[in-house]
This record gives sequence, structure tokens and C-alpha cells, in this order.
Amino acid sequence: MYGLWRPRVLGAWRVPSAGPVILAVNHSGAIDGPMLMGTAPRPVHFLIKKEAFVGPLDPFLRGIGQLRVDRSTVDRKAITDALGVLQRGGVLGIFPEGTRGTGDFASLRAGLAYFAVRSGAPVVPVAVLGGTDRHSRLTRAVPPLRGRIDVVFGDAFEAQEGAGGGGGRRTRKALDEATVRIQERLTAHLAEARRLTGR
Repeated sequence: MYGLWRPRVLGAWRVPSAGPVILAVNHSGAIDGPMLMGTAPRPVHFLIKKEAFVGPLDPFLRGIGQLRVDRSTVDRKAITDALGVLQRGGVLGIFPEGTRGTGDFASLRAGLAYFAVRSGAPVVPVAVLGGTDRHSRLTRAVPPLRGRIDVVFGDAFEAQEGAGGGGGRRTRKALDEATVRIQERLTAHLAEARRLTGR
């Protein structure tokens, strides 16, 4: 990542140095995940669509600890694998919007809230800015080589107020409330990241 682009990393110290943590990342460009893997202060395990695990990429992705997920169904193995990362004190990376889009956290799926509430792991919001080429229709999902990309880490927070890191209630109402709380914190972080970087 540092060889192909010019990442500027802000706030990496906000990622807890040990213990389980979830990095919640906005997703507008094709390199958002790899960029975070290459710049985060700890190894990150992402849930990646099964279609990416083809040819030589399959052993490579598995070798660096990425998790295969079937997005067409409720993939229980992927859920178990992701919870296992957190139970072992690792870092789980999630695109809470589910797929690449505008990257503004406007539409969150319930997966992030489920993992955060079930594990009790703190959530660290991450904004990747400049990861798309707005000037090219052909390569819009990929920024120009040697372009500057900002990776901004925010303050860690609990998905459920007062959960205390031990995991909380997992009722539908509790998950809905956690999703709203998460969306508010992620949206506020994105606005602050844009202010800091001028993007």
C-alpha cells in the first residue's frame, strides 16, 4: 500500500493495543480493505465475499487470516469464524454498509451490531478518504497511483451503553438500538475525519 499510494494515517494510537476490537470502515473504493490491512497498527481479519477466494488469491487471503463469507445466505461458519477472532483477542474488520457504495455510513446492516453486542468488543470507527478516483469513470473504484489516501481512526466506543465490554443483551430491540448508536458514532467520525483532512 505504501509503495503504490501515499497513505496518511491519523489516530492509529486510538486502536486498543491488546484485546478484541472491531474496526468499522466506510467502503467506497476497491482498495479500502487492503489499505486498512496495510496501515492498521494490528493485524486485521476481514469478512470477504467468497467470490474473491479464487485462484492464487485463495491461499493468499487465507494465509493472511481473512475470512470467507457467502453473502447470499446466513453463513454460520463465517459468523463463528468472526466471533472466534474476537474471542482470541484479535481485530475484526467490518464494512457495516455490507458492500461498496457511497461510503457515508447512511445504510448500516445489523451485522456489526451483532458482533459488537455478542462479543462485547469495542468498536473503532475508521474513515478511508481519497480511495476512489472521482475523475475517471473507468477506474472510479481505484485511486490514481501515488495518490494520497487518508486513513483516520476514531475513538473506541461500546455498541451498547453500559455493557462494559462483557457483551450485552441480544434481543432484536437491543440490536436495533445498538445499530442506531453505532451509525450515529460512525457518521460523526466521518464528518470529523473530513474536517481534519479537508476532504
